[in-house]
Amino acid sequence: MPGGLRTKFADLFVTRNDRPTDAERAQATFRLGAATLFTVGMLSVFSSRGDTAFSTTQTILSFSSYILVSASILFWIVKRPGENLLRRAISMVSDYIAVGGIMTFGGAALLPAYAPLLWVTVGYGLRFGSRYLIASTCMALLSILVTAYLNPFWRENPYVTITLLLTTLLVPAYAYNLLERVYAAFNTAREANVAKSRFLAQASHDLRQPIHAISLFTACLKDTRLDREQRQMVENVDRSLQSVSRLFRSLLDISTLDSGKVTPVFEPVAVKDLFEDIVRQNSEAAQWAGVELRAVPTRAHVIIDATLMTTILQNVISNVLKYAPGHPVLIGCRRRQGQLAIEVYDRGNGIAAHHLPKVFDEFYQVRERGDRDVDGVGLGLPIVKRLTRLMGLSAYLRSVPGRGTAVIIEGLQVASQATTVKSKKEGPRPAIEGLRVLLVEDDEDVLQATATLLRRWGCVVEIQLTIPDQVAECDLIVTDFDLGAKATGVDCIARVRSLLKRKVPAIVMTGHDENRVKDDLGDPEIAILAKPIRPAELRSMMTAEKLKIDRLVRQAGASLH
Repeated sequence: MPGGLRTKFADLFVTRNDRPTDAERAQATFRLGAATLFTVGMLSVFSSRGDTAFSTTQTILSFSSYILVSASILFWIVKRPGENLLRRAISMVSDYIAVGGIMTFGGAALLPAYAPLLWVTVGYGLRFGSRYLIASTCMALLSILVTAYLNPFWRENPYVTITLLLTTLLVPAYAYNLLERVYAAFNTAREANVAKSRFLAQASHDLRQPIHAISLFTACLKDTRLDREQRQMVENVDRSLQSVSRLFRSLLDISTLDSGKVTPVFEPVAVKDLFEDIVRQNSEAAQWAGVELRAVPTRAHVIIDATLMTTILQNVISNVLKYAPGHPVLIGCRRRQGQLAIEVYDRGNGIAAHHLPKVFDEFYQVRERGDRDVDGVGLGLPIVKRLTRLMGLSAYLRSVPGRGTAVIIEGLQVASQATTVKSKKEGPRPAIEGLRVLLVEDDEDVLQATATLLRRWGCVVEIQLTIPDQVAECDLIVTDFDLGAKATGVDCIARVRSLLKRKVPAIVMTGHDENRVKDDLGDPEIAILAKPIRPAELRSMMTAEKLKIDRLVRQAGASLH
């Protein structure tokens, strides 16, 4: 059999690990095997009773038809997965015709075929819900009545028929009651989980605003003339704010994942750029923790969602800085079986073996007696696990007490040589001094803090609390997403671009889920920053936008010449 055809044939019977188990597909696969066993059983009974060749031929033809129907249903499911009422009705009718036929023509020897009948009846309810349980129970009762009418043994033993009828009523009735209780409990748990996610998201959003403002004011304060003691106090405040910021990011990440709205967007990415971003973003935190954070140079490129991958690495590095301070940390990658694995190594104290099976559980923290307190709530690695699964990757951890720990993320698809990946490094980064910025923010404290910081960087800033009706020329729009009065950053950007009659570059600051904001914006060129924003992040983003502006100006000048 050719390799491609063999793979497609095998795919009919394999449930892959990268998608949830399809109950209907599993049922269809089992049905195909059961049909073959039933055929063999019927032939054995007829042979032992010395039945005619006609009965044997009739059995072979009947069950060959059932096998053909079962194979067709399986093929239908593979080609068009999902709920299909007609397909389920055909499956149910064929199942009861087959099992009923066995009981009808098999006599006393095949009375045990009632067990599969009851199993099929309850199975439909467990797989597809209470309505299917009622329908399958009715079909089972009809099968028993038909069998009792056509089969001499059943007619001669009416008490057997009555017993089976009662069993067919009582067992599904009990299963129905249990199903209703399970569904009620499930719905209650789901509602509680949704309420929890909403609370986490709203609490995170509401608390981000003041912390975002404090962070910006702290950055402004650091740029003033402070003596050594004052600077140390400001550094301590800034460090505490970074810890709180990481906590809120974790809470928002977990609530966003609970909502099921995260969809990976795969694209070619230079691994070197991922590593450089992570090292740059964590350089200050690594310095505070006394950690030498290094990345091994690489020319590898992968197909991945860069935002989600950065979140994964950020959570891993944050954990390392908390639990292995004062020890070197190395980020690198290596090829494994045609794919790429990203690995983060530290030389900390390691993790005891009894903790390893639980480190990816939500809210679990590795603690031993006498350990110092660390900030966080135990969501870093659970977020890593859920994001890697979302992208079809796997994450695991190896650790040797006293020697260190390694976190490995593997399964990354290597970009082909023909794929061109644009590196983020495009020459020296320009200064943002003189950049004309329109700043729109409905929170006055955040507005003043951000404006003060931008002016200290040399920007020319125009501030607005709402969407402006008139606006001076600007090079960049920096706006909050929620602007009050049912207005958003989307409306602000559209209004300003309409007033200036050109596509002004923009940065949106938000405390919401970035994917939701990205969908609302509908423009992949608009940069998004999650609050609380670190000043270094904002400056880096503005520098990148200034680089784009300069490039466009050069291109316009070249076209004129």
